[in-house]
Amino acid sequence: MTKKQGKILVVDDNAAVRKALQLLLTPRFAEVELLPSPATLPAAMERLNPDVVLLDMNFSIGRTQRELAHYAEAGKSGMESNFKTDINSGNEGLFWTDEILRRWPGTQVVLFTAYADINLAVEGMKRGAFDFVVKPWDNDNLVAILEAAAGKRKTENGKRRTEIVSLVTGHSSPTLTSPLFYWGDSLQMSQMRRVVEKVAPTDATVLITGENGTGKDVLAHEIHALGSRRDKPLVCVDAGAIVESLFESELFGHVKGAFTDAHSDHKGKFEMADGGTLFLDEIGNLPLHLQAKLLRALQERKVVPVGSENAVSVDIRLICATNRDLEAMVREGTFRQDLYFRINVFHLHIPALRERKEDLLPLAEMFVASFAERYHRQVKGLSSAAVEKLRQHRWSGNVRELQNVIERAVILCDGDQLEPSDLEINTTNTTVATTPLEDAEEQTIRAALQRLGGNLSLVAKELGISRPTLYAKLKRYNI
Repeated sequence: MTKKQGKILVVDDNAAVRKALQLLLTPRFAEVELLPSPATLPAAMERLNPDVVLLDMNFSIGRTQRELAHYAEAGKSGMESNFKTDINSGNEGLFWTDEILRRWPGTQVVLFTAYADINLAVEGMKRGAFDFVVKPWDNDNLVAILEAAAGKRKTENGKRRTEIVSLVTGHSSPTLTSPLFYWGDSLQMSQMRRVVEKVAPTDATVLITGENGTGKDVLAHEIHALGSRRDKPLVCVDAGAIVESLFESELFGHVKGAFTDAHSDHKGKFEMADGGTLFLDEIGNLPLHLQAKLLRALQERKVVPVGSENAVSVDIRLICATNRDLEAMVREGTFRQDLYFRINVFHLHIPALRERKEDLLPLAEMFVASFAERYHRQVKGLSSAAVEKLRQHRWSGNVRELQNVIERAVILCDGDQLEPSDLEINTTNTTVATTPLEDAEEQTIRAALQRLGGNLSLVAKELGISRPTLYAKLKRYNI
C-alpha cells in the first residue's frame, strides 16, 4: 500500500463542503485539517505546518467584531473596513493568500471559489497561488492539483522559493521575507553576503555598484526583504531615466494646479516610500544640478512638493546603485563629493559573472529548470559540450545575458538536454591580449589577494590604489 503523502489545510465556511472534502481527502493525504474560518488560520499554520492550503476566497457575511479585529490586527491596518464592506468579493481570500506566502514561504496555496471569475483567478495566480479551483469541483482534478502542489512543496523544501523567480523575471514582491538573491559559492560573494547579513537589519544607507546585468536591483530587494522595513513599501526609481523637467515632481510630488497638467495632488517617490525603502537606481546618471536637489532632500529628510510651500517629513531607508565609477566622477567634478559621502555609508560591489566562474553552472542549471517549467519543456540539463561552451564565453552582459541565452535555448531545444547548437552565443570574445607589464600586474594582484585572504580593502591599501580601481583591474584580468 502506498504511503500517504502531504499535509492539507482546508479553510471553508460551508459545513457541507468541509464534510465532502474530509471524506475525499483523508484517505489520500497524510494529514487533513479543516477550518470554518480564517480566524484561526495562523495558529493552524504554526501547529500543522501544511504543505498546501486549500483556501476558500469568499466567506459569509455576519462576522463578529472579534473576528474583524483579528483580521485588522493580522493586516496591521485598514483591514476591518474592507471586510465589512467587501466580504464576498474574494478580497478576503486574496488577503490571506498574501499573508500565507509572506509569513510561511514555501507553503502552496490553492484557491477555492464558487465564482468562475477569470480575473480573480489571474489575480490569485499573480500573487503566487499554485492553482485555482472552481466549485462545484471534479474530485479527481482537485486531488491531482493538491498532490501536485504538495509535491512541489516537497521538492522546494529548504530552497529559496523567490530566488529563481526574481532572477528570471527581474521582479519580486517587497512583501516577501525569504531571500531573493543568488549568492553562489565564490569568495567575493561569500564576503559580501556576510556584510549584507549585518547591514540589512539596520537603516544604514547602501551603495551598490557593479556592471549592467549583475543583479544590483535584485540585491536591493534582498536588503529590503531582510530589513526591519520589509512590511513597508520598497519604491524603485531609475534616477537616470527621469526627464529633468519632471525630476522634482516625480521625487518630491506636486499639488493640484502646480503646472498645466497637475489636475490633482500627486505624491512623489519620497512620500510613497515613507516608512520603507527608496531605491535610486543609476544614480551616477544624474546631472549636477539635480544632484544638489537630491542631496538637500536626503540631508533634511524633508521634501517640498512642487507648487507647495509646506515641507513634508519623510522617513526612508536609502539604497542607491550605479554601474559607474563614482570616485572617478568626483575627481572629474561630474558627481558631488558631499552626495557621494551621503550615499556611500556601506559600499557593496557585485562582481561580474566572469569573475566568479564557479557560479556560472549553478545559475545556468537554475535557469534551465525554471524555463523548462515555464514553457513546459522536457529539458533537464546541459550536455558537457554545452557546459564547455558556456565556460568559454566572457558574459559581458553578466547574469542577465546568461538568463536570456538559456531562455532561448530551452525554447528551441528538441531533446532533454541543451547542446551547443541550442546556445546562441559568440565564443570569439573569450580572451584579451595583455602586455608583459600587465602580466606582472595581474600576478601582483593575485599574490596580494591570496596573501590577504581575499580582503579587497586590504589589497587596495597595500597596492596603493582605490577600491574601484582594484575592481576594474580584477575585471580586466578575470580574477
